[in-house]
Amino acid sequence: MRASRVLLGLFCLLICAYLLAPIVVVVGASFNSGPFLTFPPRGLSLRWFVAFLNNQVFIDAIVHSLWLAAAATAVSGVIGVAAALYYVRFAARGKESLRVAILLPLLLPEVLTAMALLFFFYAIGIGTKFGIGMMVGHVLITLPFVFLNVVTALHGFDGNWDLAARSLGASPWVSFRRVTLPLIKPGVINGCLFAFIISFDTFGISYLLKDVGGATLPLQLFDYLRFNFTPEAAAVSTMSIVMALLAVMATEKLVGLKIQRF
Repeated sequence: MRASRVLLGLFCLLICAYLLAPIVVVVGASFNSGPFLTFPPRGLSLRWFVAFLNNQVFIDAIVHSLWLAAAATAVSGVIGVAAALYYVRFAARGKESLRVAILLPLLLPEVLTAMALLFFFYAIGIGTKFGIGMMVGHVLITLPFVFLNVVTALHGFDGNWDLAARSLGASPWVSFRRVTLPLIKPGVINGCLFAFIISFDTFGISYLLKDVGGATLPLQLFDYLRFNFTPEAAAVSTMSIVMALLAVMATEKLVGLKIQRF
């Protein structure tokens, strides 16, 4: 038994090392003092972080990515919660068809979803104008994460609590806001967190549906690496990783220990 536990621990350690190795390489390369993107770094320096902070193109791309991710998360959060409530409480015939339809963008390759949206928006005469296509694409690929998390939370929700609130005179909206929503809060928050990170980092949808001047951070990094191979790209990636970690830590700090309050 002891040998089995040791082997299992080593196996888990190898998996963690395999998953974290790309992050370690990128972060290490961002501190390289040399002119080229290499690992291990040839000396330590913050020069490429300074170059990144002085590069307005990357700053604009980060701002655009944050705005787009926040908007897509808000829309997919509202739709995902409504769809999960309907799926768990009211859907009867066609219930599984509804679930498959919502999860389809998660099951299909991202490039196929992007191509289908691109053909559709050009067919109706919108194209990629005004960033509508990109917004719809980001909502489609983030909606499954909200839906799955909220459905999981609703399956652990006792419907008698909602019935008790209704029997005491609460309207459907008051019952949802005062009873249902606080109890499914973990699922809503986790789903929206996943949606924000996925939207911020997605590439295929943004690449095919972007408007002129609407480059997100992954697109800007892709264009940069086509002509440059400096550690500035690693510095930008490191900042993106740090921002994702801060979002997770802030969410856990703010709501992780107060999960029953809303």
